[in-house]
Amino acid sequence: ARSWLRELAITGWRGVDHDLVSAADQVVEALLAVPGRRRLAVLLDGLAAELRASCPVGTMEHLPVRRWADLWTRAVLLSHDAVPSGAPRPAETVSGRLLILGVDVHEHGTAVQFQVHAVLEPAGGGRPRLVRTGVTVAKVDTITGPAVWKLPHRHGALLAALADRRCLDVTDLPLLDSGDLLWDDDRALLGKPADPFTTARLHLAGALAPAVPPLDRVPVRVAEPVLVEDYRVTKDGSFDLGGGVLAVDTERLPACGPLTPKLVAGSTACVGLIRWDGGRWLLQPLAVQAKVKKETVEVATGDWALGPTDPKAVKAEARAGDPVAVLRERAGRLLRK
Repeated sequence: ARSWLRELAITGWRGVDHDLVSAADQVVEALLAVPGRRRLAVLLDGLAAELRASCPVGTMEHLPVRRWADLWTRAVLLSHDAVPSGAPRPAETVSGRLLILGVDVHEHGTAVQFQVHAVLEPAGGGRPRLVRTGVTVAKVDTITGPAVWKLPHRHGALLAALADRRCLDVTDLPLLDSGDLLWDDDRALLGKPADPFTTARLHLAGALAPAVPPLDRVPVRVAEPVLVEDYRVTKDGSFDLGGGVLAVDTERLPACGPLTPKLVAGSTACVGLIRWDGGRWLLQPLAVQAKVKKETVEVATGDWALGPTDPKAVKAEARAGDPVAVLRERAGRLLRK
């Protein structure tokens, strides 16, 4: 793996061709055979796939240099012998009430991850803690839009909490030093309704945030949940806070949810993730309060976790059919053979 990464560095992005990219296939195959090296294998596979899709890179007008550099650097670090190759060990187990702030959806052609940001109220009392948890499922590139919510069907409690905006009572969930809960749907029970804006107003200022591990201190990982209110939306879509202007990253809004740039532009309050990236602060909305037909509504990225609620989206999904059901039926037919 290190040898291939060195070849990339020596060749430079503009010199990447199909032969160089294909050399990664054998490396990825060998790494996938070792469970402790699968993080590195998946990362290299993804980087190689992006480079393969861009070949010949020398003819591209604009290169995603920062993204590829981040992927390359992280791969080098993960391939180093001093970096622990196995999964991180839980620091403790926690119980209490999980109050969801929002969900960040990371979707790729072959996988999708639903990363939930929340506040944990410990069962034994004490200071609330900022945590995040997530589930990742494999997919194919034909499964897009609201259909991706059908993939994590085994995590019904988490999906219901997102769609119905309810809290979760969790018991003995493993918690890593990074603040990540290792999700287990069997250890969670649906609780009472919990509004993300109320949670943010009551707990965000005093919640205990975990220290981010050094290897993960990149803009993608360092995302702090924040609440912004009483702002004015500028012509370019930024939030004017009356003393500073905060850029809004609407490109990260997931296609599987009802939250759109238009709703963000008409909002008066927003729960989102703030990052320092490229020399500026960026806010990624997870939920907004906005006026629609003179009525104040709340819209969040996870509202369609149990299926679309907007009539237009329901009709569009009905016309398109259910790709997940079709693929499962075909897979079952092949297995029966």
